[in-house]
Amino acid sequence: MAVPESKQNFILFTAILASMNSILVGYDIGVMSGAIINIRRDLHITDVQVEILMWVVNLYPLIGSFLAGRTSDWIGRRYTIVLIGGLFFVGTIIMSLSPNYAFLMFGHSIFGVGVGFALMIVPVYTAEVSPASSRGLLASIPEFSINYGILLGYSFNFLCSEQSWRQRLRAGVLPSLLFQVGVLAMPESPRWLVMRGRLGDARRVLQEISDSEQEAQQRLADIKSAVGIPESLNDDVVEPINKQRSGKGVWKEMFITATPAVRHIIIAVISIHFFQQAVGLESIILYSPTIFDKAGITSDSQKLLATAVVIFSKTIFILVATCLLDRFGRRPMLLTSFGGLIVSLFTLATCLTVIQHSDKKVMWAIVLSIATVLFSVASFSIGAGPITWVYCVEILPLRLRAQGVAMGVVVNRMICGVISITFLSLSKAITIGGAFFLYGTIATIGWIFFFIVLPETRGKTLEEMEASFGSFRAKPKHLLVVSEQNQSLMV
Repeated sequence: MAVPESKQNFILFTAILASMNSILVGYDIGVMSGAIINIRRDLHITDVQVEILMWVVNLYPLIGSFLAGRTSDWIGRRYTIVLIGGLFFVGTIIMSLSPNYAFLMFGHSIFGVGVGFALMIVPVYTAEVSPASSRGLLASIPEFSINYGILLGYSFNFLCSEQSWRQRLRAGVLPSLLFQVGVLAMPESPRWLVMRGRLGDARRVLQEISDSEQEAQQRLADIKSAVGIPESLNDDVVEPINKQRSGKGVWKEMFITATPAVRHIIIAVISIHFFQQAVGLESIILYSPTIFDKAGITSDSQKLLATAVVIFSKTIFILVATCLLDRFGRRPMLLTSFGGLIVSLFTLATCLTVIQHSDKKVMWAIVLSIATVLFSVASFSIGAGPITWVYCVEILPLRLRAQGVAMGVVVNRMICGVISITFLSLSKAITIGGAFFLYGTIATIGWIFFFIVLPETRGKTLEEMEASFGSFRAKPKHLLVVSEQNQSLMV
């Protein structure tokens, strides 16, 4: 049964509001990339200090994501999102007022911890308040928001180039304050409320976001079953049978006493985050001017324009993916995405190798290099980009979700940092063409791995997911039929 338009709009508004901090993350990335020249001049910092400053965005989210897992289970998803706004506000203020490099690093570190919180909790929250029929759309909004924020940052740098870097950073202060106030209007995750034994509050939230009273009751019953609360307990406040576990207990279940299904899920979470970053898309985004220079584009303005087109292309195709995930499913789109990456990365590697070993301009290789860069970004954005966050959130059981997603973020940021730091050295060691041959090989391994390991999740409730795992092969069609029959009672 479809969710009424008014309630669908409310859920969409909630997901967009929760994703506002993702826009702030992207805005900081975009503004810092353009402002770093002015910062270097004003604060008299070295190239090494610049590299460390920019790497903080990958380092401190590791801390933030681990803290977010425990925090969101303790104070709730909504108040954790409010905390993110506070971290962004404090970090931005300190950065914009920094008299020296130490203060700038301190402010950027606080902001980086907030990034870790945002990467972990926003996809969790949106998945937990979304109906199964539109979970792919709503849970991929944060990924789109980050890239939209990057575009805003680049645009602000271009349009306000006469403004100081401090003023450009301060532009993110007011939105972070408004964001904190707006989040208080959002409902708490009904799954977190049930996990804490607050059945009355969970029932009220489910009535707000469900099609009917019957559907709200069924969703509540499914969540109670997943948490371990007997169906006969219907008081507004109850004591959960399985009390909230310590972090140590969660990690033990994930890695030591894991059932076959949980072990399969953890392997899926780690692998999808690993391969998303290991294919080297981050290198294309960060070093696109260098890649275009190697491809034969020598004009700075042309390189900047080409880089802007790359980022715009990435944002547009993520938007396309958000609209298609619930129609075509996660598995087909992820396999299509990696198939496109395999073709584009090997083609780009070949073109760059031809250009590097040619004594004259090879026009066809230059044009094809630019085209394959755009194609690789498009391929990544229709699958690997948004699906990583959607898939990992929805397959993790409620009892493991917060810290399981945090673990995925840590893997993601670690691999992203390694790829970002090693690209230039790797290009010198095995040539830039060789680097992309390596990325293409990793993408091929990823496609094979996903084909064998990842089952489809479209149309299933979050409480049904665990039953889809445990055997390393695609689930039989009859399970998909059963899932479709249950869509009238979606969680």
